[in-house]
Amino acid sequence: MLTNFEIEELENKYLKKFFYFLKYVEDEMIEGFNSKEKIRSDWAHLYGTGNGGISEFAVGAERIVYSLLNGRAFGTPNSNPVSSDMFFEVEDAYIHLDMKTVVTDNIGDIKTSIFVGENQNSYVGDIVKKGGNVELYTPNLPQYYSLGSPDEKVCLSFFVVILSNSTTQEVEMVSIMSMPNGQLEQHYGSRVLAAGKNPGKARFKFSQCNKFEILNRNDSRIKVTYVNPQISANTTNYLNFFFDANGILKAQFT
Repeated sequence: MLTNFEIEELENKYLKKFFYFLKYVEDEMIEGFNSKEKIRSDWAHLYGTGNGGISEFAVGAERIVYSLLNGRAFGTPNSNPVSSDMFFEVEDAYIHLDMKTVVTDNIGDIKTSIFVGENQNSYVGDIVKKGGNVELYTPNLPQYYSLGSPDEKVCLSFFVVILSNSTTQEVEMVSIMSMPNGQLEQHYGSRVLAAGKNPGKARFKFSQCNKFEILNRNDSRIKVTYVNPQISANTTNYLNFFFDANGILKAQFT
């Protein structure tokens, strides 16, 4: 098994790899996001009609990011069905990478936390609810795969979060986040988890554990890879965890 420090070193290492890759392909990513405009007349009348029309535009943005990540071929894909949307093995870890999409009509879903599924993280811990009630959260992923064997490797969880504008259907912000491995509950405790909308479900409370604290280098667990140059002041004012009073992305996320 690894020390807590060694786990955070790996989480930080791969967060940076994903961040630099998404910055490297930013031009291709923006071109992909804008590709819908070429054929807008073919789909605009079907979008969000409420009568069988498309209600989730963000899936198009997901498609672009997934195609770029898949083309890079990070590590070796693994067929384990209990996993995030992308699951692969690298030399020193198994990595789960999931896409999260939020629209500005539901912007509260990215203000301080994001929903996480049981197949996307290994963080067993307490969820402290309103009123002080405590619920034990138990996800499906292990802290290590092949624990105790020569093939033992730590399990890491990352999320690419895409914020799209509900009115214009433009992508407003893309970020990559590292959720602590379950062993780090020894350090972070209940700060990592918030209650989901349903019993037994959880959210990653990134605003309360946004640094690799054990490394003690002020490195952030969150990196923002793209901000729409036309993002509105209303959006940046609401997302004051990410942006300062002037609408500028805070330095720790770049």
